[in-house]
Amino acid sequence: MTYSNLLKLAVAIISFSAPGAHATDVMSVDTMPDNPSFDIQKASITKEDNALKFRMEVAGAAGEKQPKAIGKLAGSDVYSYVWPTNFDPSLVGFSPDTGILAFAATSHPDFDDTPLFDEDGDGDAANDGRIWHSHWVVLNKTDECGPTGLKVRDIKKGEVFDLPKTWPELPLFIDSPGWHPSFTQTSIEILVPFEKSATLVGASFDGVTSALRVNANAHAPLLCVSAVFEVASGDLSLPGKID
Repeated sequence: MTYSNLLKLAVAIISFSAPGAHATDVMSVDTMPDNPSFDIQKASITKEDNALKFRMEVAGAAGEKQPKAIGKLAGSDVYSYVWPTNFDPSLVGFSPDTGILAFAATSHPDFDDTPLFDEDGDGDAANDGRIWHSHWVVLNKTDECGPTGLKVRDIKKGEVFDLPKTWPELPLFIDSPGWHPSFTQTSIEILVPFEKSATLVGASFDGVTSALRVNANAHAPLLCVSAVFEVASGDLSLPGKID
């Protein structure tokens, strides 16, 4: 899949798919023998009572690879396992119709963006970025981010939007809800609860492994998708369905 195709398809998936389709996992169409930790075999989202279980199976050791620390925020890297969806961002508390809502598990040793949680239990909630943790993000297209054309949506000075209660007070459409990933040798899984009134069935999704990079000047666009390791469907067409 070319980056230009990724950009075109990323724009297309902002619209909703019709609900009620049969549940479908996304089986990978490609292989990545040189990067097995991010070589997707299958991506799934399944409904369990009032929760969604996000699961991704990979060819190698899930979560084994993490970015190298550079000692500062600006220019630092983020590794991620991502489930792009066609849920409206308002599902988790963002303003509606603001971009592509995606759930992600990330690792980034140079900064912490989960201020409400002490993932390593050492009494300091501000030093846990290297530990895999979860986010909701809203993605937008932009030429400023280079070949991928995607960024986590910025919040510019003076802009006012609806934001989730666990927004980490960064100028981004990002939520830090504190749902912890669990790993097996070749899979990652995260259980995410929702309000009983949430409409979850019938939504579409895909699976992506990727890297993001903080702007070297720490200005907007603050967080770009810098590399796409693999897209499970091959074309970001969101063929998965939640049952």
